[in-house]
Amino acid sequence: MLVVTLLAFESMAVGTVMPVVAADLDGLALYAWGFSATLIMSLLSTVLAGGWVDRSGPTRPFMIGLGTFVAGLVVAGAAPTMWAFVAGRAVQGLGTGVSLVAMYVVIARVYPEELRSRVFAALSAAWVLPSLIGPAVGGAVAEHVGWRWVFLGLIPLVVPPTMMLVPALRGIKQVDGGPGGSGRSRYVAAVAVAAGAAVLLYGLDGGGWTMLPVAVIGLAGLAFGLPRLVPAGTLRLRRGLPSVILVRGLLSGAFFGTEVFIPLALTRLHGFSATKAGIVLTVGALGWSAASQIQGRSTRPREFYALLGAVLVTAGIALAAVGLQLPGGWLAAPAWIIGGAGMGFSIGSLSVLLLDLSPEDEQGVNSSALQISDTLGSSLVVGVAGALVTGFGAARIGTGLAVSGALFAVIALLGVIAALRLEVST
Repeated sequence: MLVVTLLAFESMAVGTVMPVVAADLDGLALYAWGFSATLIMSLLSTVLAGGWVDRSGPTRPFMIGLGTFVAGLVVAGAAPTMWAFVAGRAVQGLGTGVSLVAMYVVIARVYPEELRSRVFAALSAAWVLPSLIGPAVGGAVAEHVGWRWVFLGLIPLVVPPTMMLVPALRGIKQVDGGPGGSGRSRYVAAVAVAAGAAVLLYGLDGGGWTMLPVAVIGLAGLAFGLPRLVPAGTLRLRRGLPSVILVRGLLSGAFFGTEVFIPLALTRLHGFSATKAGIVLTVGALGWSAASQIQGRSTRPREFYALLGAVLVTAGIALAAVGLQLPGGWLAAPAWIIGGAGMGFSIGSLSVLLLDLSPEDEQGVNSSALQISDTLGSSLVVGVAGALVTGFGAARIGTGLAVSGALFAVIALLGVIAALRLEVST
């Protein structure tokens, strides 16, 4: 819980300070890469971690992942250029991917099925304090001390709770790893997907028809690797575990894509300070935490909350997209409460469904597939939206953001359609 709280603070703060970073390092063209690099490298490490955790248990991967994340904080905080900053964010992604897979397996092996929904609700509660103070503190630090301390200042706070985990993790049982967690073909597929996503986003970011072959190469890498990393039938909306993973990717992509560009829209279109823009992200995260607590204590089927959450995410994104184009921009705040509540209802429920549908020796691989869906959905959506905003240029940034908002709403609606395949019980 302590580690998640600190990771959540970094996640909430970075969205607020990114406009400041881009301005200071003259890196608006790489704005989306500040997020996409983290997500793409997280995707790669997630795949590698799935088999590693199933074979060796979650303890060592968890600790190494956290150590790598701290190294990324150092690189990002000390970055002299936007490219160096993106590199630091990529290192953070490597550590995050490993840590998240290990965390899911810790929950699966420590807690019985009937308590898992409450455990995920507790993890959402760990976001409450960061949600309250993360964006505002991050914005204030960026304005008065410097954005670098949003990253460097977190390092001495992460190390003590990480060391506290060592004795607690030693007692977690190990099981014989299943065949799905290993194999050269899976690692080749992971590299193909991560490289394909990066090449695709580079091709889109370059603009112009001359970059079309580059984008096609990226799509080919995704087409080759992705079916080998997710359960069969995921892309065909097969019921059960495949549909759980697809819904998760669609909702994460739509929600986090919108959240990345809310501070940019508020600061560029409406003159918000970084601190004020962070308040909008805060209320969204509070909606997430509250809804997660409700679903965690409810006896309703998890499928019901997954569908309810998908509907609310779609509504919140659509309202936020409209609100950001209206005078003042403040309509984005209540809209984001709705969107955050939708994520709170759906994300924890989908996590419980994943563990319930996973044999014990496949928990690492299936958790890896879930994180792949999360990170790939988010990185591709953020990257495509970033290419749209960059393509319209600084003079027409409002138009670029409006088009991106429409894209996010359509993706969320696809998540609703996919959630209907979860066979909601009554």
